Amino acid sequence: MRTAIVERPIDPQQLLGEVARSANGATVLFLGTVREVNDGREVSGMEYSAYRSMAERELADIAREAAERFDTRDIVVEHRIGTLELGEASVAIAVAHPHRGAAYEANRYIIEQLKQRVPIWKLEHYVDGTREWVAVERREGREERREVVGSGGAA
Repeated sequence: MRTAIVERPIDPQQLLGEVARSANGATVLFLGTVREVNDGREVSGMEYSAYRSMAERELADIAREAAERFDTRDIVVEHRIGTLELGEASVAIAVAHPHRGAAYEANRYIIEQLKQRVPIWKLEHYVDGTREWVAVERREGREERREVVGSGGAA
């Protein structure tokens, strides 16, 4: 089991390799990527920042909880911070387990808890040159814009 906040591109193949074991019959990989439209606005990129020491601790706690709850230690989670372009992965979660149901459930548990508990923020960069810090809340399994924390023109 490993978790990390990283400033480099995420390598999904590396994560898959870390959880691979012949005892596992299922491996689930989740990649969260920067999309081109959010909340009806065209996005040109994204910038993630974090309260790093707290984010690392909370991410490790979530992975430990998932390991205990779903009976697997074959879990790797990375969340990227810094500036990302469209299509780049901001988060990757690899979970392997002898059974597919538990692998899916553990992966879902990790991303849902990460979104709720880990202090990572995103600054959306829009095609029109503006940027806005976006806070989100969880509602019925979807992210929804709650409020804009700050905005300004392109730097």
